[in-house]
Amino acid sequence: MVDLRPVLFVLGILLATLAAAMLVPAVVEAAHGGPDWGVFVLSAGVTLFVGIGLFLANRTAGASALNLRQAFVLTTLTWMVIGAFASLPFMLSQLQLDFTDAVFETVSGITTTGSTVIPDLDAASPGILLWRAVLQWMGGIGIIAMAVAILPILQVGGMQIFRTESSDKSEKIKPRIQQIAGTILKVYLTLSIACAAVLVVLGMPVFDAVCHAMASVATGGFSTQDASVGHFRTPGIEWAIALFMFLGGTTFVGMAQVAQGAPRALLADSQFRWYCIYIAAFVAMVTLWQVASEGRGLFDALRSSTFNVVSIATTTGFVSEDYTLWGPLPIAAFFFLTFIGGCTGSTAGGLKVFRFCILGSVAGKQLRQLVHPHAVALPSFNRRPISDDIVRSVLGFFCLYGMSFALLTLGLGACGLDIVTSLSSAAQALGNVGPGLGQIVGPAGTFATLPIAAKWLLSAGMLLGRLELLTVLVLFTPRFWRR
Repeated sequence: MVDLRPVLFVLGILLATLAAAMLVPAVVEAAHGGPDWGVFVLSAGVTLFVGIGLFLANRTAGASALNLRQAFVLTTLTWMVIGAFASLPFMLSQLQLDFTDAVFETVSGITTTGSTVIPDLDAASPGILLWRAVLQWMGGIGIIAMAVAILPILQVGGMQIFRTESSDKSEKIKPRIQQIAGTILKVYLTLSIACAAVLVVLGMPVFDAVCHAMASVATGGFSTQDASVGHFRTPGIEWAIALFMFLGGTTFVGMAQVAQGAPRALLADSQFRWYCIYIAAFVAMVTLWQVASEGRGLFDALRSSTFNVVSIATTTGFVSEDYTLWGPLPIAAFFFLTFIGGCTGSTAGGLKVFRFCILGSVAGKQLRQLVHPHAVALPSFNRRPISDDIVRSVLGFFCLYGMSFALLTLGLGACGLDIVTSLSSAAQALGNVGPGLGQIVGPAGTFATLPIAAKWLLSAGMLLGRLELLTVLVLFTPRFWRR
């Protein structure tokens, strides 16, 4: 059996941190004279009590390093436990969400998905709106830490290729990880502050600017308005948010290297180059479609296409208008964008660009060997050979992703949802995108009217997609729990 004491010890610390975060919206709510400030204080008290209890009860095990199995359990349990406790303000506030809706909203926040069950955001209290943004911002930095420090060690989905120095098995790798994690946090903070400042300069109210900045850099998509970014009707704001969403979908390891004095680090990364190429290609395609089929002006079409393509490509989920009204080609384009996602080591979800890079390299090797059967052709990534273990890991991930998408779609269909809603909801949940397609869960809708079973399925799908599938699925294998 797996010794859970070190896991519970770390969970206690994380819950205490979550309790401290709850005090931020409490202060804002009190400053605005809102009635829900006490709700956040009460929620913080309950969360802190449980967190300290777990910490004290398991502190003797805290000094021991986590082994591989405990790391798997901690990675999954962290998102589940935080999702449960962070839902308390939604249930106790004037929103009075039931347990299902509160957990759905919370999981959507911490996984930076952006799907919502709150139909009237314009009337929500400042504390609740800020709490949604804080959840996404905390989830975003947690996702980066997981992608950089944890998933490569667990060898999930080919992530081991992004170890700080994969050939070094010594303890010296720990200071390197800590150093780059510190730089990543500085970059994350800098981008968040810069985004908020730019939005304020462009005319967005300070409160809205802070919330949208946290959601943009975290590629989360929770807005303070029902109409999302389209509420502000300011082209400059759309261009600015598009830029920071794009940066949020970029690998933070590369940006940390740039911050440390290596300005060409990003350009040397093949996944970043393909990330730029595929987004530019979709923007050009949708722009030309709008000009040719919808009769829009070139610059207006370019702005709307850029914002919404970048939003879905980075799995943020902000919208400036209902793109499902643009015609069949844009709808198909946005559906495919739901699967691709951003770079690894970013806050974006989806299959990730680097997996497509590896898949393309393997496919290119196969094509070359068809022409030259006796040639030695090795797949490569960033001019480095790709090991067979990583190829198998990535291929396995694609298979599991496809199977999970199919099962989730069938489950949603069994809940009574139509085929468009089922397909797009399953895709957006696994990709952590936010809006789906159709009238119910599309850019102009919410997930509030879905059946209870569908909401739980989608909550599970969001967690499954955010934790890279294998991290969760391995817990359901009997061999994992044996000594």
